[in-house]
Amino acid sequence: MEIKCRCGDTCIRPISEALKEIELFYKPCSDCKTEKIKKFSPLAEQINLDEIDNHFGSCKCGKRHLDVVMSHVLKVMIDKGIKDEKTNLRNACVPLVTPGYSTNYVPYLPKDSLVILSNEVDKGCAEAIIKEVKEVKGVLKGDIRKTVGIKDSDSNSHVYELLAGCDLRCDLIQTPYGALGIYKYQREIHIEFPKEESPKIEILKKALKDCNQPTVLDCTCGPGTLGIACLKAGAQKVVFNDIWNPAIETTLINLEANGFPVKLSGSEEELIAYGGKFEVYNMDIRELANCLDEKFDFCVIDAFPGVDTTEFEEAAGKLGKKVVVI
Repeated sequence: MEIKCRCGDTCIRPISEALKEIELFYKPCSDCKTEKIKKFSPLAEQINLDEIDNHFGSCKCGKRHLDVVMSHVLKVMIDKGIKDEKTNLRNACVPLVTPGYSTNYVPYLPKDSLVILSNEVDKGCAEAIIKEVKEVKGVLKGDIRKTVGIKDSDSNSHVYELLAGCDLRCDLIQTPYGALGIYKYQREIHIEFPKEESPKIEILKKALKDCNQPTVLDCTCGPGTLGIACLKAGAQKVVFNDIWNPAIETTLINLEANGFPVKLSGSEEELIAYGGKFEVYNMDIRELANCLDEKFDFCVIDAFPGVDTTEFEEAAGKLGKKVVVI
């Protein structure tokens, strides 16, 4: 399957390529400046906003400290009347670095390495940010407290609004089976910040220890993280499923990007894609038993926080010898 970003640019690359350069991607060079900006004090009390371009110019390596980039974003928001001069960095917007990668230092950002989320920004401000702040590749309007996606077939979906640029991000996730790269159109897929050790991967690791080359059903696969981890762990077969169509789109992207070629299929209405060791479905888990007649070694359920998984577990219990709720 040929994969290409919706924006038409080369945003999607094989994860093996991204991993080769990630160790140096966010590290400062010897000439990078360290700016001390108090995150809880108004920005306008710390620097002259009219001189921010001179004060916060890029190093010759092309990178700037994350706080400097966010200060520049906030300056544009103040200029456009979205924020006032009493605003501090903590109340500006949500920075979503791409590729997302757990580090023990504050990153220095190169061009097109940040998507920002704000519930207040408008289209004019978003376009100005993209034009003036080279590190920002996309601007989303939305409330981070509201989960993106759909909980089940009885619920309404929720998405953020892309106001300018491209919102495709990649999170690099460490697993015992090698690093994964998970692409997401962030307006449509819930936000998760990568950690050095993922609690979800730790739960999955325990399930995989109990089986040798298991067959796995990832009932609510989202962008495919857990199912792809199972493939990398040597699973005999993984079936991915999600009711949210954008989740299926990103799962297909992530399978390809992580080295698992996808073949699209029209032979069955419910079957979206397949490969040597996997299949991908776009269904309510409660209906999936009507399409599958096999018994999996275990089924994985990773639902949104606060969702009652009782019905999901009952449906998965018909398909798997064991149900793992993450």
